[in-house]
Amino acid sequence: MTSVETRAEATAPVPSPPPTSSASQRYRVVWRWHFYAGLFVAPVLLVLAITGSIYLFKEPFEEWRYQDVRTLAEPAATARPLSEQITAAQQLRPGTPVMSVIPPTSPDRTTRVILQGTDTGPFAQGISVYVNPGTAQVVGEIDDAATFMRVVRTIHGELMSGTAGDRVVEIAACWALILAATGTYLWWGGRRKRVKGAPVRKMRSGRAKLRRLHVTAGIGGGAVVLFLVLSGLPWSGVWGDGLQRIEAGTGSTYPSADDYPNTSTPLSGDLSANPDAKVPWAAERLPVPPSDNTSGNTSGDTSGDAHAGHGATHGVLQPGALPVENALAAARPAIRRCPPAECDVKVLLPDGPEGVYTIVTDPRRDPADAQTLHVDQYSGKVLTSYGWDQYGVLAKAVEQGVALHEGRRYGVVNLLVMLGACLTIITLVVTGTWMWWKRRPRGRAGAPARATDRRTAYGVMAIMAVLGLLFPLAGVTMIVVLLVDWLVLRRIPKLARVFG
Repeated sequence: MTSVETRAEATAPVPSPPPTSSASQRYRVVWRWHFYAGLFVAPVLLVLAITGSIYLFKEPFEEWRYQDVRTLAEPAATARPLSEQITAAQQLRPGTPVMSVIPPTSPDRTTRVILQGTDTGPFAQGISVYVNPGTAQVVGEIDDAATFMRVVRTIHGELMSGTAGDRVVEIAACWALILAATGTYLWWGGRRKRVKGAPVRKMRSGRAKLRRLHVTAGIGGGAVVLFLVLSGLPWSGVWGDGLQRIEAGTGSTYPSADDYPNTSTPLSGDLSANPDAKVPWAAERLPVPPSDNTSGNTSGDTSGDAHAGHGATHGVLQPGALPVENALAAARPAIRRCPPAECDVKVLLPDGPEGVYTIVTDPRRDPADAQTLHVDQYSGKVLTSYGWDQYGVLAKAVEQGVALHEGRRYGVVNLLVMLGACLTIITLVVTGTWMWWKRRPRGRAGAPARATDRRTAYGVMAIMAVLGLLFPLAGVTMIVVLLVDWLVLRRIPKLARVFG
């Protein structure tokens, strides 16, 4: 009897599924976008999370790794002039231009002179020569382009692929926001079903545990992950540049390029690409005023020839230009706050006859203490002093976000929270990919089926379009995906079976 009934059930025709509600259709559309977005950007997000978690420890790692050249065995009683120390560094590599100089913050620290390297691009670094300030003797040199953390940052920022890599990273970051939005909807939709008493499909224990871990990680760390992604986007090529233009266009910065009749006026962000010696994000679009070289020494005095400019085409200061230590001394009264224990002073040398000294104060924690000054290389007059009081609301938000993103705003606690966000991303990627691998049918991608209600699909796509407008590269890739789906996947039977 039992066997007969079993055979009857096995041979009975499978009933047609009941019509699905608009909510179920919408859930299916969102799930499909979440599935494919996660599948395609998971490898990039995994790389970003791993490299980001490593880069959080850049400062303590490099302090330990390079302590032999950064720290003196015996503190220097008095310091030699910076210009003399720069000359000593240049003798190690004759003819190499100087990008910047970072004076020591305490008597037991060396002076760091950064010479021009062979690197170009957004993370270009040079050769750091460390000089004993008491004797003006070279302690050692490090090729910053070959350090471990330089490689980590280049992978994190551009996948070691230049501009193309930067765009891929930006696309992945934008899609991470879409993944968060769609994932939250799926979690909330599933929760509503359980509350209403709808039957929940039983899963094998392995997948059920993975799903619980995936959901727990997403809900528990989702807010911090969102902040991590959003605070990293200002560094991106397209979205970050657009944000800076909005900042400048809304009067969030002062002075603006309109204050200078010469449209070719350089911007502060163009002076140095070295991440250890550059202006803050909020000052990157600050126009660089020219030095007044009409009062410069034109008598042929070349006493400043030992001092190199940071540009690759200008190897020396102009005749009559102030030595580095004089320019820094002239700027000191205008520096609001930069205690040595909490802040570094970085000096970028002039580039050409109209170039200026650019002095940047770089606080280790609070970006409100950062300041960018442009100093006339001949007179020592402070031409521009740009800091927190001049930042607009948007610039202040970005600067605070950058400090939090790098894990330095609130010390160890901040670092651990950002590390937790990186680990959350790794958990989400691994569990999501693992769940897909366990459930995928043979020969198919295992994606959720397309919705049959076009109106529901169009509604979800309209919301996605809004996200695409906010994040242009994500919008472009959405259009590409839709075109491929419509023109290719649906029209080729084999691909239609694979991708659903």
